[in-house]
Amino acid sequence: MPRAWPLACVCLGLALGAARAQGAPQAPVVFSTLRTIGIQSGAATVILTESGVFESPNWTPDGKALLINENGRFWKIPLLDQPGGGTPLPFDTGAAHGCWGEHGFSPDGKWLAVSGSTPGHKGPDVYVVPADGGAARQVTDHPISFFHGWSPDGKTIVFTSIRGGNEDIYTIPAAGGAEKRLTHSGLNDGAEFTPDGKTLYFNSNRSGTMQIWRMHPDGSGLQQVTDDNHDNWYPHISPDGTSMAFLSYSEGVGVAGHPENKDVALRLMSLADGHIRTLVKLTGGQGTIDSPCWAPDGKSLAFVSNQVLPASDAGQ
Repeated sequence: MPRAWPLACVCLGLALGAARAQGAPQAPVVFSTLRTIGIQSGAATVILTESGVFESPNWTPDGKALLINENGRFWKIPLLDQPGGGTPLPFDTGAAHGCWGEHGFSPDGKWLAVSGSTPGHKGPDVYVVPADGGAARQVTDHPISFFHGWSPDGKTIVFTSIRGGNEDIYTIPAAGGAEKRLTHSGLNDGAEFTPDGKTLYFNSNRSGTMQIWRMHPDGSGLQQVTDDNHDNWYPHISPDGTSMAFLSYSEGVGVAGHPENKDVALRLMSLADGHIRTLVKLTGGQGTIDSPCWAPDGKSLAFVSNQVLPASDAGQ
């Protein structure tokens, strides 16, 4: 869910101060940490740690910055030559507000798709803004709809929409137009195109647990990809199309949703032979890798982890 940052730090401090003044129990403090991790080395680099909740990192097309979502807004964090990131800068989404974590840059690097609302429009729907920020153009018109991926030619957007109690995957022309429903069973989410545009990977609980599936862009050729004792979410395909990163919960924890602050693992599958290895274990879930998280060169992933501390341990 969207939460305030850096305003969260201010509000949290005021709330804790009021609680102390009244003798009320102090609420736990959540810290969010943005990291990158090398695919080959497994070495992780801390980019940013703050009290409060931010989520859903996404690399800019030039690989020089990361975009994160917080309290319905986006922040752009320049990456420096030395470990760590620069000062977060606000990213303008025009009239689109209350944006969720699901967002992604177009293949040509000219646009950013976001999931949000505009004045007088309930949302969330899918909007497109210039890659450097600016006026929002509405693409979908059926709340509740969340962006998940662009086709490699930039002509199609794939998104999830919740309608009549069903959560299914749809495609729509990026320029706007008629949408196409691709799934009809279970909870379906997180769809993403392969670099060649021939396949969509997504997560679905149609088998009884949340697993990774794939299908053709028209919804045909449905196949289950993972089948293990985890609930698996948010497949992200590497730029060279050889690997898939995804988020794994313990079985039963993520079968009906992607809760936050759980024990999860960021795992990597070879699409050639199906071999799976764990890159890192962490506390997270919602917001960890909700958006495309591969570096443009395919050498690193970006992710967010969380730590929940008693106020006394957090120095409050």
